[in-house]
Amino acid sequence: MTSSAGDVLDLDITGIAHGGTFIARHEGRVVFVADAIPGERVRARISDAGKASFWRAETLEVLEASPHRREHVWTEADVSRAPEDRVGGADLGHIALDEQRALKRRVLQEALDKFAGAGLDAPEVRAVDAGDGTGWRTRVSLHVDDDGRIGPFAARSHRVIDVASMPLARAAVAEAALALHGHRPGRVDLVEPGDGRVRVLPRPEGRRERRPRPEVVFERVGDREFALDAGGFWQVHPQAASTLHAAVGEALAGRVDPESTHFDLYGGVGLFASTLAEHGAIDLVTVESDRRATEHAARNLERFGAQAVTARVDRFLDRLPDDIRAGAVVLDPPRAGAGRGVVESIHALDPQAVVYVACDPVALARDLGTFRGLGWEVESLRAFDLFPHSHHFEAVALLAR
Repeated sequence: MTSSAGDVLDLDITGIAHGGTFIARHEGRVVFVADAIPGERVRARISDAGKASFWRAETLEVLEASPHRREHVWTEADVSRAPEDRVGGADLGHIALDEQRALKRRVLQEALDKFAGAGLDAPEVRAVDAGDGTGWRTRVSLHVDDDGRIGPFAARSHRVIDVASMPLARAAVAEAALALHGHRPGRVDLVEPGDGRVRVLPRPEGRRERRPRPEVVFERVGDREFALDAGGFWQVHPQAASTLHAAVGEALAGRVDPESTHFDLYGGVGLFASTLAEHGAIDLVTVESDRRATEHAARNLERFGAQAVTARVDRFLDRLPDDIRAGAVVLDPPRAGAGRGVVESIHALDPQAVVYVACDPVALARDLGTFRGLGWEVESLRAFDLFPHSHHFEAVALLAR
């Protein structure tokens, strides 16, 4: 096998990999191919042949198309453009929505089979709206290069691409994004909070400057309002917070003992702590490492008398006394997952139930495997397509002894 970067191969696509690329093999070696679909035959150019175990490649031409192939929802990401000029962020946008969700389910099933142990079936990845999967991003980050060019990065690159459209963004966000000009090199974030007015947040690189106190904006879930910094974390899809709040609530139903202490880990500004409170939690602790988010959580949860703690979750759990009577634990870790140490600390608390909200299927599967090895069982598992036309999705798992 003497191929190197730049070589062109004709490849048969057999599967999808975690991360939004697709699987082929060439002379026994795995090749991860962008912009393809399982069942297709494509002509692809090797972009990275430096690994002994696999190569990476980019589709140049579709030789035999899948019946699930569609015109890409984002013109600037279409396979007709040179690979180096295709924007990132919509890596499944060339695939019919139903098939996107079937492929996401396949990724989750393969992760469960590999890392979580036998006997777990991946659920269907459910749509959260009846639309075409565009116009949902309430938050967008763009980049500014040294020449003042503003746009998204090219896929798998730090090269800024000029774009004339942003189909995944909310209409007002797209309009504001395409009107940007005159920003210094770095990043520009655009945020459309609950009031519908877009905020433009420049993030220039280099010399640190004294910045004004962040603007506080508000998001709404049901009849409840949540304050947060304009640049703080909130779910990107406008229906995501309410969808996950409802899914966590359904998992918690009948499992919240008012006499116990309940925990919301990686709690942000208090969304799932409020879910716990709605289901009867009185002694309630939310833990988040970001100080500003914790300050907001304290105010958002004031009516429930919740304790909002600024701390890393692993260190917080290590400091807990042994005699706590733990009720339910809800955790929503970052993309890397909770990790073995946190899972073992949650197990040591001996809670009555654990609800795990995950944005990464492989990290979820690893952590579920650790829980199962400690004697926990997955009672339910649901998945939601909150990021159409990308490889991302969310899952909610309920674990009990």
